[in-house]
Amino acid sequence: MAIAIVLILIVIASVLFHILAPWHATPAASNWGSIDTTLFITLIISGIFFIAIIGFMAVALIRYRHKEGARAAYQPENKKLESWLIIVTSVGIAAMLAPGLVVYNDFISVPKDAYELEVVGQQWQWTFRFAGQDAKLGRSDIKFVDSANPLGLDPKDPAGQDDVLVMNNEVRVPLDRPVKVLLRSKDVLHDFYVPQIRSKMDMVPGMVSYFWFTPTKTGKYEVLCAEFCGVGHYNMRGHMIVEEQGVFDQWLKGQPTFAQTLATTAKPGRDSALEKGRLLVEQLGCKACHSQDGSASLGPGWKGLYGRTEQLADGTSVQVDEAYLKESILDPKARLVQGYPPVMVAYTLKDDELGAVIALIKSLGATGQDDEPATGEASQDLVAQGQRLAGSLGCLACHSVDGNKGVGPSWQGLYGKTETLADDTSVKVDEGYLKESVLHPNARIVKGFAAVMPTLAPSDKELDALIAFIKSKANTDADASKAEPGKSP
Repeated sequence: MAIAIVLILIVIASVLFHILAPWHATPAASNWGSIDTTLFITLIISGIFFIAIIGFMAVALIRYRHKEGARAAYQPENKKLESWLIIVTSVGIAAMLAPGLVVYNDFISVPKDAYELEVVGQQWQWTFRFAGQDAKLGRSDIKFVDSANPLGLDPKDPAGQDDVLVMNNEVRVPLDRPVKVLLRSKDVLHDFYVPQIRSKMDMVPGMVSYFWFTPTKTGKYEVLCAEFCGVGHYNMRGHMIVEEQGVFDQWLKGQPTFAQTLATTAKPGRDSALEKGRLLVEQLGCKACHSQDGSASLGPGWKGLYGRTEQLADGTSVQVDEAYLKESILDPKARLVQGYPPVMVAYTLKDDELGAVIALIKSLGATGQDDEPATGEASQDLVAQGQRLAGSLGCLACHSVDGNKGVGPSWQGLYGKTETLADDTSVKVDEGYLKESVLHPNARIVKGFAAVMPTLAPSDKELDALIAFIKSKANTDADASKAEPGKSP
């Protein structure tokens, strides 16, 4: 009797928990509310069977409990009961499967006007590709993958030259527009998952999977890998930002195309090695374990690493020079840094590729090291780098470069101007102010603009490139006014 009462209490508590507890999924931010409905149907059918089975057990315990002198009846089979159990169970399973099959069919039946977005998964990071002006994604193949072409696009395919590349973990999509998501993996099994969008699909090496969705709410949503893909799986995160079509278009214009990326890596000179190093660490997935902004990660951070003395796991110490970096890349388990797990795999890089990666690490070293003034062509390269960086960080989504009003102050004619702040004081826009605004955006807010800019953590080189790009827009406003008679500068 006591066991029967406990079973009945379990059923009552389970039903009350479902009704009263706030455990339900967050509201959907896409058209896939039908996925929630399917899950709810599954839960209801499972709940009915749960209540029926536990209820039967409780009744059986009470009705057929042991009695003195009573003898259990032997009944080897009951065809009628077995038939009913088969029928009821089959109906219940079919009722759970049918809605899922219907929704899955819709999930992969892509509308003809869907906007294509390719997602590439790699241990342990995301990269993205949009179609360019021709609205067609170019061909890709693993044989084209190298340091200058990490996504493996066919350089001879004209359809791929204007493809827009987003080489970081943050992507944006337009509101209320169907998006077809093409999924590729460069190494192991991954799974692209955005909980609020209700989008989830495996990424299998060697094949392209796909689904579609229509975002219905603006906001910033976390992208997760929902398939265990190695020791850095927990760190394979990103963000999907849903925004209005106009804002999205402005952001997309600031991203580099495949042709621009190839042109940049083809340039000779000192900065080309750094650019090649950046592309190579993207391709190899180094950034997933080694941060470049000083934040903690799975492996030692690269900011300030070169020239530093590191404590090793065996109690000895070593100065981080070129020889040590080469050894750590080619044979990472030879000398392990204290406090970090031995999870890095050995890489077989060519001498020029190894030199490019080391050049990048050196560029993130101690402040003041290798800091030569940029002039002439080097200055132009710095401006170009700043423009690409502004696009990849999403700066151009809020700051226009043509004088149009945006979420934040326009960069056209900004450098050297005097701005009025929210506290009615004024400040001259110089390098010091720009650096403070990037690193601590809420320290001094310009009057008329909201305090919505996130805090960024670029390296010193990246910060210099951003400022160089902003400075390059300083005289644009004055030049434009000269071209229009009657308009005062």
